[in-house]
Amino acid sequence: MDIFSNHKRLYTTAFLMFLVLTILVAILPALNNQNNNHPLPGSEPLTAAQQKGKDVYIANGCVACHTQQVRNVDMDKIWGSRPSIAADYAGNERISTWVNTATLMGTERTGPDLTNIGIRQPGIDWHLLHLYQPRSVVRQSIMPSYSFLFEIKKNPGKNDMVVNVPDKYFDTSMGKIVATEAALNLVAYLQSLKQIKLPDGTPAPDFLYKRQQKTTAANTPNTGALNGVALYTANCQSCHQENGEGLKGAFPPLKGSPVVNNDNAEMMINIIMKGYDARAEYGVMPAVGTNSNLKPEEVEAIINHERSSWGNNARKIPIEEVKKIMDLIKKETK
Repeated sequence: MDIFSNHKRLYTTAFLMFLVLTILVAILPALNNQNNNHPLPGSEPLTAAQQKGKDVYIANGCVACHTQQVRNVDMDKIWGSRPSIAADYAGNERISTWVNTATLMGTERTGPDLTNIGIRQPGIDWHLLHLYQPRSVVRQSIMPSYSFLFEIKKNPGKNDMVVNVPDKYFDTSMGKIVATEAALNLVAYLQSLKQIKLPDGTPAPDFLYKRQQKTTAANTPNTGALNGVALYTANCQSCHQENGEGLKGAFPPLKGSPVVNNDNAEMMINIIMKGYDARAEYGVMPAVGTNSNLKPEEVEAIINHERSSWGNNARKIPIEEVKKIMDLIKKETK
C-alpha cells in the first residue's frame, strides 16, 4: 500500500482510473448515440441567415426561458403535433473541434416552447414586434424587450425592414424603427423551427432520401395469398424503409428484430393492430392495422413478408393463427 506514500504513483493511478471511466461512461455511449441517430426525412439544414440567427439566440441566452422539446405528456400538445424524438436534434453539429453546439432543448419553460413556433407564428412582422416590445402582442408577457436589436432612422432605406410599433410603446416623432441584420437573422431562425411530420402508417409521399436498389425484399416470393411486398410498401415502408433497416433515431429496424423473428407472432400482430409507444428513442407507432382496417389476410401477408425478408428467417404464420390473435385483440378493445 505504498501507493498512498508515493504521490506520483497515486496521482497517476487516479488519473488513469478517471480516464478509463470517462471513456466507458461518457465517450463511448455518446459515440454510440451519435451513430444511432439520423435527421428525419424532410428536414433541411439551416441557411446561413438562420445559422447566424441561432448564434444570436444562443448569445442572448434565450434557452434560459424557452425550451425546444415537446414532452410526451398531454399538456405539451399545444406546443407541437407530436412528442419530440432523438432524430429531431440529429442535425446539430459541432461549432468547431473544441466547441460543441448548444442543443437548445432547455430545461425551463418560463416562456412558451419554441419547437413549432415557425408554424404557430410564421409571420415576420409578429416576430419583429414581439422582439422589440413583447407586451405589444402578449400583454401578460414578462419577456424583456430586445430593442437593442433595432435602430431608429428618420429616413429608412428602401431595403430596410420597418417595424410598426403601437404609439403606446414608441414616439413616432423620433423616426422609424428598423430591424438590424441580427434581428432579421434571429427571426429567420425562429421561423425555421417547425416539427417534421412523421409518417402515420397510411400511404404517403416518398421520403426525400434516395431509394436504395431493391435487394432481398424485392426477390422474396409472396408468402400468402396476397402480395406481402405491396402491402408492406403501402403500409409500413414509409417508416421502416424498403430495406427494413428503419431510420436511426426515429423508426426501429425490422431487419434482425427479435419481435419479428419470434416464433410467437402475438406481439408483432399486437403492435400492428394497436400501435406501440414503449421505447423513448423512437417515434410513436400508430395502430396501422386498425387505422387502415387491415384484414387478417393482409396482416398475414405483411408479417410473413417481414419475417422472411432482409435475412429474417422466422417460421411462416398461418392465417388461422393470425385470425385467432386478431379476434382476441378485438375483444380486448371492446
